[in-house]
Amino acid sequence: MGLTLHYHPLSSHCWKLLIALDELGAPYTPQIVNLGDPAARAAYAALWPTAKIPLLVDGERVVPETAIQMEYLNRRMVGDLLPADFDAQLQVRLWNRLFDNYVMDPMQRYIAQMLRPATQRDAKAQTDAVDLLGMAYDLIERRMGEHSWAASDAFSMADCTAAPSLFYAATIRPFSADHSRLSAYFERLVARPSVASAIEQAQPFFKYYPLQQAMPARFLG
Repeated sequence: MGLTLHYHPLSSHCWKLLIALDELGAPYTPQIVNLGDPAARAAYAALWPTAKIPLLVDGERVVPETAIQMEYLNRRMVGDLLPADFDAQLQVRLWNRLFDNYVMDPMQRYIAQMLRPATQRDAKAQTDAVDLLGMAYDLIERRMGEHSWAASDAFSMADCTAAPSLFYAATIRPFSADHSRLSAYFERLVARPSVASAIEQAQPFFKYYPLQQAMPARFLG
């Protein structure tokens, strides 16, 4: 049996795996998960109790959590999304965590509020999320260096995480003129064929994204 990816094309976390699989040239069976259907959710939770997407299944092995999934795929496919050198590995893992914790997380918390009725939204939670994104943008701008990708001149699992994080975050807090290095990095990301493919797969579902109107027209297909 081969790899099966349980996912949804709109999910930012799922993009990480779509990009990694593409970069590694890994053959897999895509399985879209409908968490809104109680029976489908129950069947999916039987695979992994959190019922979170994405979930990677390799034969009898169930692999949860995106950072673990990407490392697993990299080893299974003998890829280069994680370098062999230990210090270089630490840089990749650090950048992966920075994008996850300070871009992906506040972006998702903001969108979670947008999915609530307007009268039930927590304005402070949204303001805090926007402020945290600003801090993250400043950090990336100052710390990224002159190389092409997040951790070095080699595309890595950190960039797999950066792409969806920044794509959706920019609809909440666009990059400012002070973020020229970050903006250039974002353009390199969205031009990468693996990232462009993930965007294309998501396009039919962007109508369900609450900030679709904030997406640049070039991404709407």
